[in-house]
Amino acid sequence: MKHFLTLRDFSKEEILSLVNHASELKKEPKKLLQDKTLAMIFEKNSTRTRMAFELAITELGGKALFLSSNDLQLSRGEPVKDTARVIGAMVDFVMMRVNKHETLLEFARYSKAPVINALSELYHPTQVLGDLLTIKEWNKMQNGIAKVAFIGDSNNMCNSWLITAAILGFEFSIAIPKNYKISPEIWEFAMKQALISGAKISLSHDKFEALKDKDVVITDTWVSMGEENEKERKIKEFEGFMIDEKAMSVANKDAILLHCLPAYRGYEVSEEIFEKHADVIFKEARNRLYVVKALLCFLDNQRGRE
Repeated sequence: MKHFLTLRDFSKEEILSLVNHASELKKEPKKLLQDKTLAMIFEKNSTRTRMAFELAITELGGKALFLSSNDLQLSRGEPVKDTARVIGAMVDFVMMRVNKHETLLEFARYSKAPVINALSELYHPTQVLGDLLTIKEWNKMQNGIAKVAFIGDSNNMCNSWLITAAILGFEFSIAIPKNYKISPEIWEFAMKQALISGAKISLSHDKFEALKDKDVVITDTWVSMGEENEKERKIKEFEGFMIDEKAMSVANKDAILLHCLPAYRGYEVSEEIFEKHADVIFKEARNRLYVVKALLCFLDNQRGRE
């Protein structure tokens, strides 16, 4: 059964098909999942993710069940595999926003329903799909190739974008602080994919080097959920990595800025630059709704073929 745990499990054709279908559903909504049920399990707080998934299944004709981890027997020590066998047998889809990616893997091993990664510490694949739809709408993909820079932390967004850019054949540059590293296993996977797709991938510790000649600039919070105790240290380590007017001037003239939100102005992005690109950023946020619709339809179709 096909799950959606990371984009590394998807082909270039499948990824682009998801984005194209999302674009179609945005223009012409359809109730393609009448009476289907989505269970939403949250270990972490959420604004955009919950809104996107709950609205997506509802507008497609189905219904959503919100399940905080505190509401489940998981909080009292029930094994993940037992919870998976119960919930996965009762619903059509399971969406999970978790602290540890291993929880997703364990759940997917035992669930009879497809499992969707709505965020783990390793990957945030639905966000990248939303980014891709936004890039498509702003005409920043020429002949199937986009020139993208990611500036910031070597986190789940960085990992997901690295993998996706490598699969799609993009020109993709990363800039992270010197004492930060990309997972060797994820980097190796991306390099193998780049050899197949022709992607041009680079890694540096200089944001200006990464931003040069790029049409899309992506950044993310420096302090992820659960890292609040590390805020002071991380702010010092990321000094000089803010996306401001000077940084954007190095990118191409009409480059767009993407941010998965929430944004912390004065840290990863300046107030001026954030507001200058607010239109695209908040449309990027709304695009999560449409890519989730496309994803749910894709998983439903895959399941129907089994």
